Amino acid sequence: MRSAILVESAGERLLVDCGPDLRAQLLAADVTALDMVIVTHDHADLCHGIDDLRPVAQAIGAPVSLRGRAETLERLTNRFRYAFEGSTNYRPVLVARPLDEEESLGTASLRFVDQPHGGITSLGIRIDEGAKSAAYSVDFNSMTDDMATLYQGLDLWIADCLRRKPHPTHAHLDAVLGWARELGVGQLLLTHLDNSMDVAELARELPDWAAPAYDGQEIVLA
Repeated sequence: MRSAILVESAGERLLVDCGPDLRAQLLAADVTALDMVIVTHDHADLCHGIDDLRPVAQAIGAPVSLRGRAETLERLTNRFRYAFEGSTNYRPVLVARPLDEEESLGTASLRFVDQPHGGITSLGIRIDEGAKSAAYSVDFNSMTDDMATLYQGLDLWIADCLRRKPHPTHAHLDAVLGWARELGVGQLLLTHLDNSMDVAELARELPDWAAPAYDGQEIVLA
């Protein structure tokens, strides 16, 4: 299951990751405009829908602000140079802007952490608005001290959980449940599940504060 989330605050919209099925996701969610897109890392399943940001750029009348770590943006700029530079007949679709340590979206604040993902890192994101907090962390395989500090006491944690057995680059079920308990997470949603993870079976066996995420799911933190 490919992962992506849309975050809204005070009328502003953030898309995190843009996988190959992005067009279908945007149509299903009736999304035509975005204020920024964050790419957590440049693996194909999380960024190869980047061409489908062209209609968004047309809708807002400007290149889409693509955010991420500097090294991620450099690799994406090299891979999709045409989208950033444009041509005689086509305007640029994207403008690359490295993330600061803290960013804002509407009235929410965003903070970031680098997560181990095998031999590379992915970007984890914490979102705070008022007294509520959520985090989105996909494609990681261990919990670092910096991650634990950022994710402590979350109201909602959307976390990578590829399968039941340990994996060298992704989190597995027992590990994610254990981390959520240690961090004092209020609600846990499991994402990036592989085909071995039966959603109905998971729903029956998980504690009442945890559940598998699903396409089109909407959550209001209030």
